Amino acid sequence: MAETTAAAGAEGAASGKRTGRRLTRRRALLLGGGAAVAAGAAAVAAREELAYWWWRLPGNSRPRKEGEVDFAGAQWSAASPANYRQANRPDDYTVDRVVVHVVQGSFATALKVFRDPFHEASAHYVVRGDGHVAQAVRELDVAFHAGNRGYNERSVGIEHAGFVDRPESFTPELYAASARLTAGICRRYAFPADREHIVGHVEVPGTDHTDPGPHWDWDRYLALVRAELRRPAPRT
Repeated sequence: MAETTAAAGAEGAASGKRTGRRLTRRRALLLGGGAAVAAGAAAVAAREELAYWWWRLPGNSRPRKEGEVDFAGAQWSAASPANYRQANRPDDYTVDRVVVHVVQGSFATALKVFRDPFHEASAHYVVRGDGHVAQAVRELDVAFHAGNRGYNERSVGIEHAGFVDRPESFTPELYAASARLTAGICRRYAFPADREHIVGHVEVPGTDHTDPGPHWDWDRYLALVRAELRRPAPRT
């Protein structure tokens, strides 16, 4: 019995050593795998950072022409350079949001204040009640529209002429034109037409704005955007 117990103890000890070695190897494998994942994430971050700074170097800016627009048929009405920051999106910043705004005023008022260098704000587009669209900032660039730097860098801002407390501001023509515009942005930057990626100014973290307000029909708007996306992409 003592011999059997001793043998069993020796075998248990040997087994314990083998198990310990397997666990040690497993821990090493897991730790190694974790390190590889971390290294991979760091490499991706480093590439993104390098891409960002590469586009900041002189001579690496994307070519641009005065009056060129990103939405076919839009009127060009340049914002003051003080109201946006030149960039090279999406090469330096990923674009994955549209922010919906309401001017609390007229189409002409929006374009006027965007040209004022002391206004300190602009949006990429303004949509009028009859469906006419003006572009004030290229999508390449970062417009100061959201009141949140991260959202400014990742989004396209669309202003809509009218007032949040006047439902008559949101005409069928305005909805249709804005939906075509937003669908084109979703298609260009390959992000989905949903409420995570198409948001109101009121939903931007840290904002003190309430637009587009309670009369903006989100269900109608998203249905129009998705209908546009089901159409064949326009030729460029």
